[in-house]
Amino acid sequence: MCADTVATPDYKTTLNLPQTDFPMRAGLPKREPDWLARWEEIGVYDRLREKEGRTPFTLHDGPPYANGHLHIGHALNKVLKDMVVRSHQMMGHDSRYIPGWDCHGLPIEWKIEEKYRQKGLDKDKVPVLEFRQECRDFAAGWVDVQREEFKRLGVTGTWDKPYLTMDFHAERVIAEEFMKFLMNGTLYQGSKPVMWSPVEKTALAEAEIEYHDHKSHTIWVPFEVVEGPLSGAKAVIWTTTPWTIPSNKAVAYNPKIAYGLYEVTGTPDECWCKVGDKYLLADALAEEVLTKARLEPGMWTRVRDVSPEELGQMVMRHPFAGLDGADGYWDYEVPMIDGDHVTDDAGTGFVHTAPSHGADDYECFMRRNWLDRMTHNVGEESEFLPHVPFFAGLQVFDRKGKEGKANAAVIDKLVEAGGIIARGRVAHSYPHSWRSKAPVIFRNTPQWFAAIDRPVGDGQDENGTTIRERALTSIDKVNWHPRSGRNRLFSMMEARPDWVLSRQRAWGVPLTCFVKVGLLPTDPDFLLRSEKVNSRIAEAFEAEGADAWYKDGAKARFLDGMVNPDEYEQVFDILDVWFDSGSTHAFVLRDREDGTEDGIADVYLEGTDQHRGWFHSSLLQSVGTTGHAPYRNVVTAGFTLDEKGNKMSKSLGNTVSPEDVTKQYGADILRLWVAQTDYTADQRIGPEILKGVADSYRRLRNTMRFMLGALSHFEESDRVESSEMPELERWVLHRLAELDDVVREGYRTFDFQGMFQALFNFSTVELSAYYFDIRKDALYCDGDTLRRRSARTVLDLLFHRLTTWLAPVLVFTMEEVWLERFPGETSSVHLEDMPETPAGWRDDALAAKWANVRRARRVVTAALEVQRSEKVIGASLEAAPVVHVEDAETLEALKTVAFDDICITSDIRLTSDPAPAEAFRLTDVSGIGVVFEKAEGEKCERCWKVLPDVGTHSHPGTCARCDEALG
Repeated sequence: MCADTVATPDYKTTLNLPQTDFPMRAGLPKREPDWLARWEEIGVYDRLREKEGRTPFTLHDGPPYANGHLHIGHALNKVLKDMVVRSHQMMGHDSRYIPGWDCHGLPIEWKIEEKYRQKGLDKDKVPVLEFRQECRDFAAGWVDVQREEFKRLGVTGTWDKPYLTMDFHAERVIAEEFMKFLMNGTLYQGSKPVMWSPVEKTALAEAEIEYHDHKSHTIWVPFEVVEGPLSGAKAVIWTTTPWTIPSNKAVAYNPKIAYGLYEVTGTPDECWCKVGDKYLLADALAEEVLTKARLEPGMWTRVRDVSPEELGQMVMRHPFAGLDGADGYWDYEVPMIDGDHVTDDAGTGFVHTAPSHGADDYECFMRRNWLDRMTHNVGEESEFLPHVPFFAGLQVFDRKGKEGKANAAVIDKLVEAGGIIARGRVAHSYPHSWRSKAPVIFRNTPQWFAAIDRPVGDGQDENGTTIRERALTSIDKVNWHPRSGRNRLFSMMEARPDWVLSRQRAWGVPLTCFVKVGLLPTDPDFLLRSEKVNSRIAEAFEAEGADAWYKDGAKARFLDGMVNPDEYEQVFDILDVWFDSGSTHAFVLRDREDGTEDGIADVYLEGTDQHRGWFHSSLLQSVGTTGHAPYRNVVTAGFTLDEKGNKMSKSLGNTVSPEDVTKQYGADILRLWVAQTDYTADQRIGPEILKGVADSYRRLRNTMRFMLGALSHFEESDRVESSEMPELERWVLHRLAELDDVVREGYRTFDFQGMFQALFNFSTVELSAYYFDIRKDALYCDGDTLRRRSARTVLDLLFHRLTTWLAPVLVFTMEEVWLERFPGETSSVHLEDMPETPAGWRDDALAAKWANVRRARRVVTAALEVQRSEKVIGASLEAAPVVHVEDAETLEALKTVAFDDICITSDIRLTSDPAPAEAFRLTDVSGIGVVFEKAEGEKCERCWKVLPDVGTHSHPGTCARCDEALG
């Protein structure tokens, strides 16, 4: 009976349609907290630790500061770390992550002081232990807040047992690490210029400095020669810090610069120069300087050359020498000294030298052993001290960081003394505190330093005898990602000065040392070095924390029975917080049960600013106490900018809050943004970028949903050996073998973007748009065929690999996918390892063949798309094109692969005949032409193929394949 005379049944119910409850819409913001609670309930992190026989892998957490809500940079940092930890765990390691916090230091102290100021209280009148407890409570509160914010991002770790630099054991170890510097001879007290914050009233390290534009006074000051050649001439200096003139002790020149003597022959009105004045200037700068002094061309003449030998013999007088009311304060000789730091790029070719207020100035005096000529003219609030005539009490910067009266007063006094020939203002880059954002000064104060060029202990170490040598050697034993990080830190280490360890604050670990009364810092017995005293201090800190140092009777407690306490003074400066965080390797990696056997981390990962921060201080501290770096790999991230590439700022309103992103999209979208980003450079984020990330997420989710649906009721009995599979399935296995290498290498080398891009393209292009598209017909319409069982076996293999490969990135979504297929009270994808992929799956010859098949398919599908757009056909199954193939090898390959199924047509004819002129071609695929023809026959009511045999079988309206499937 003919099919067209009998109504055909509805065959939809006979198809093997996908079955899954996995939703199209993720609903991540609402659902993610439930997964977090579930992981905590089943103890995923602890259960992973129970897996035996694994090689440990430890990422050591650079401690964020416990003083505010997270910003997007925190989120990037923690998600990157989590991807490292999770991926290495799933590649077979025992991968550990101990989150930590930096709890001491000025930012917290500053917050407590602000509270006091609002109440009209004087911080210095509050008992120090009470003040420290308020700081401790403040830090503890923010640790709790940030911990929950980090956990919300899906970050795994020992959240119930993090490390805190303010824990008693941590404070003990920090003190012990400091005392190693005390005992190995690298600790010393020096009086040298350091960067000093008048606002925060403490010394700052280079890592605590940032540079901003600042408008400074500029002055040109003549120093009159009173001894040596050219007596009566004046060497002109230029400076942007007039306030340092009262502390001048020399003028520097460079013997490599050409100098001349210039005489004033005429002057305009309102000029500080006089006819007959003779000035010493660098020839390259003379015209500029004399023009600044308001002299016009023709008002001066160059008298002669001035040799370096002549300059070296000159002695000058200070511009304030002999002033009434100065009581002879500046009546000293000002020598002319040589210095390589002097240039003729700008200024005058002579440098005003105040060794208490400049690094180069100080070094010049150090080389000459002139440290007795240092001045102590400026106090901790940048005020001139009472002994300085004319300027006592005047500040360089006030407590709010605004310019004080010191500069203007010094300039006025120079004008009065006839000691200035020009003045002006200049905008330039100037150091500021990164906390208060206020400008800093160079100020000579007694500070404690770690000498980086002094032998450490006995000096015997394979990496070098000094801290600098050990650091430079160690840098080249570390793997840097990207490599540029090595060069940056190496150059910093080559040029860095001694490490300023001391801060004049209250909240931190004190410098646990004692100095002998009456001795100079240069005396070998100045510092008390006693292992027994050190041991007492360590035991007290373990029990009571660093507060033990501040309790009544602490000095006697630590010294009684060892030495006479009355002969020693207790040091109350606190350690630079970078020493705290630089010591974390000791009390985390070395001391904790979940640390490392050798005290070295596999990875440190932070932002690029930590080359001068945590990477830097950790290396210095570690090589000073252990001789080697505390890390094997250092991974560096750039800064996060807005969509336009601008720095984020609350005032500009362009910030992106991690909390806002998780509320709108879910944490997995934020994590996906991290994975898609080249984190080693500066990254951008904003509403439009996040929309694009969400779209990528949807495409991935659809891939996973298709697999779940097609794998419903998959049993082990359905599994097919790879050797029995059709070529298309074996090609997918080949791609899995290739990707297995890409994924593992990407995770191993921290190339998340490259790894993820490869997976994303595979999932959305090679799977969804190619393999799934082709195999839908077999999956839905075949009976129990080898082809269908092979496809489902491949889908199962894909499932296990894609879920575990993507789990370190999409921690919530891959858990959802996993539980959809493998539900259970203790089931979790994060307890799984990435499956090993058989080497036998790789088949390069097959891959080459299928590359040609895909090239030919592109031509066919493009030709059919033209027919579809012109409404000639509605679907590709209505077509039976003729494909003309010039290359014989390609033609034979196409004949062996059911090319009509590959192109999703009902029929296809392959021929070596030359393609007619009207054949469709693609310009980038040569030798293949397609002539469109409609398929002949009727449409199968079950699979929708158009075939001649439809209607000739026992099941009405079906083709032979569907008739067989229906039984």
